[in-house]
Amino acid sequence: MTRFAAVDLGASSGRVMVGDESLRLTEVHRFSNGAAVRDGALRWDVRRIFREILYGLQQAGPVDSIGVDSWGVDYGLLGEDGGLLREPVCYRDGRTAETRALALQRLGAAGLYEASGLQPHPINTVFQLMADDLTGAATMLLIPDLIAYWLTGERGAEITNASTTGLLDVHTRTWSESLTSALNIPSRILPPLRHPGTPIGPLNPVCSPEPAGPFPAWKAEVVAVASHDTASAVAAAPATNESFAYISCGTWSLVGVELREPVLSEASRTGNFTNEVGLGGTTRYLRNVMGLWLLQECLAAWGSPDLPGLLEAAARAPRLRSLVDAADPAFLAPGGMPGRIAAACRDTGQPEPSTPPETVRCILESLALAHRAAVQDATRLSGHRVEVVHLLGGGARNRLLCQLTADACGLPVVAGPAEATALGNVMVQARTAGVAGDLRALVAATQRLETFHAQDTSGWAEAQAALDDAKAKGGKP
Repeated sequence: MTRFAAVDLGASSGRVMVGDESLRLTEVHRFSNGAAVRDGALRWDVRRIFREILYGLQQAGPVDSIGVDSWGVDYGLLGEDGGLLREPVCYRDGRTAETRALALQRLGAAGLYEASGLQPHPINTVFQLMADDLTGAATMLLIPDLIAYWLTGERGAEITNASTTGLLDVHTRTWSESLTSALNIPSRILPPLRHPGTPIGPLNPVCSPEPAGPFPAWKAEVVAVASHDTASAVAAAPATNESFAYISCGTWSLVGVELREPVLSEASRTGNFTNEVGLGGTTRYLRNVMGLWLLQECLAAWGSPDLPGLLEAAARAPRLRSLVDAADPAFLAPGGMPGRIAAACRDTGQPEPSTPPETVRCILESLALAHRAAVQDATRLSGHRVEVVHLLGGGARNRLLCQLTADACGLPVVAGPAEATALGNVMVQARTAGVAGDLRALVAATQRLETFHAQDTSGWAEAQAALDDAKAKGGKP
């Protein structure tokens, strides 16, 4: 039986999982992750992450190949000697406000969208690079590419993640010389592009940072997977045809449809949709929503209370009483989330949630409402028919959120697989190893899924209109 190791890195946790060609998954190591302020910025301890990965690979034992996926946009800079210049900065750091404004001044929002197909989110790599000190930088490597470099000594940029940077030409799917030139980013630091399924190289400790931990003694090939975690998750959607929308739900909710071509209309741009590369050359046409970050931050503020109990109480809380705009960047920074949610409700003329269950209800209904708006807008702007919504990732375990999303969308919601990202990672490795057949059908046949049918669709359209009206009149989270 062929064995594959999936290194799956999230903003709050990472894990190493082992899968086979039957898509059976076993978690062999999980570790916490998070950014902390060091040297004047919010940074990732990427060497610790690498040590945890090496430990996980040791626990996995010999495998045939290894794939790495992670969150997008963040990167490390290598010097001329191949060493990491400094710890990578987290996308939640506030350093990009001025550079984003400068880019918009030079190229305009429409110009940036036409060139890259992306919304000008403050977190985008392009704005981070403009804010960075590139003195002495020889190569920019996105997080999964940096891990692959430390595992193999080979440099490159996997294209699904490169498409989140704001520097990939949406038409040619190559690095954009016009963007790098206009924004004074040296194109020489951008590594060669590679595609999912491309062998990167065999395990080789030549570039492993010291001290990093025991390097695997066995032989294995590192393979480029769809290294942006959303790309891997969408690849594992158990879809039976093309008429589906997806919600990759974790810290973020990425909501959209899978298309064959990007949508670059003015209505698409003003509708806050982005075009990223998916597996097989598809386009992930999606909108970013803040996701379960809102809930995670509240739980931390409340001292990590019992979540199942909170969800049970939230299910009994008053329906559609208070809502916030879950896509608003005002919620991007950490800290004080319960108070900020209450203030957002107050500023839009709504009752403030006064208890944790009421706040949880507000968060989950707000997410469901944002999911509804994104699915409907994606359908309208792309002309893509949607008959079912696949809710993938950790959010699939939140049954209240799944039911609220079904009610809000008025569509069946198929929840799962919860491990969609790792499954998509393994699927690419399996395909590279020669496993044939419809792997999405295999996901549907082998993974635990639950379908939620709409039960109460009343009030959602009115709630959306009321929230939009309040925002238009100046109320803002």
